Amino acid sequence: MNVAAPCRTAGEDAGLAALRQDLADAFRICHMLGWSESVGNHFSAAVSEDGKRFLLNPRWQHFATIRACDLLLLDSDDTGVLDRPGAPDASAWCVHGTMHRKLPEARVILHAHSPYATALACLADPALVPIDNNTARFHGRTAYDLDFGGIADAEEEGERLAAALGDKSVLVMGNHGVTIVGDTVAAAFEDLYFFEKAAQTLILARSSGQPLAVLPDAVAQNTADGWEAYRGMAERHFAFLRAQLPKLPGCGTQF
Repeated sequence: MNVAAPCRTAGEDAGLAALRQDLADAFRICHMLGWSESVGNHFSAAVSEDGKRFLLNPRWQHFATIRACDLLLLDSDDTGVLDRPGAPDASAWCVHGTMHRKLPEARVILHAHSPYATALACLADPALVPIDNNTARFHGRTAYDLDFGGIADAEEEGERLAAALGDKSVLVMGNHGVTIVGDTVAAAFEDLYFFEKAAQTLILARSSGQPLAVLPDAVAQNTADGWEAYRGMAERHFAFLRAQLPKLPGCGTQF
């Protein structure tokens, strides 16, 4: 098993070191599953209770190469962060920094362009209709933003997306992709995994051209509630996936 010990940056406590390792592994698992996209897309995790201090991946570093020590520890009140060497991607800074500040309960934010979730987001009606266990998992938990305006690097975009997400845990971003929020890296990644599976099922079912057997709201809600008993799956699944990752060079080694 290639499970790395948490990489602790000088002066950081064990909790932050573990969060760094979890988030770094999430990037690499995302790539292992075929969901990375060149050197783009971004994951983040709040460090402070108010969400203003957070971890974010470096600008244009491939998901497959991200180690715990590579993650940037940022403060959304730092107005000069984009003017210094090693600045984060402007879009990631504006969106993730603002969303963490506006939604401090969103401890982890994962944004990806996984294939089926993105295909779903590109439909005129991207609603995740409950037709099986996986699609019903997200019943009542999904918000939709259908006002795509291109690549954005303004704080207003983060505010708009935070408002669109509201109290939900999944944001389907029309013509774009999906954003998942969760309490932990493992929990958020499990939702990212199951949302991609759910979107795949729905896209394949729609491609048949046959009418969908949509579950009644009461059944869909009962199914969604039933998933609560399986929350522990997230940690076990994440542990299995991270054990499949190849070892990386230690911190201080350049790729």
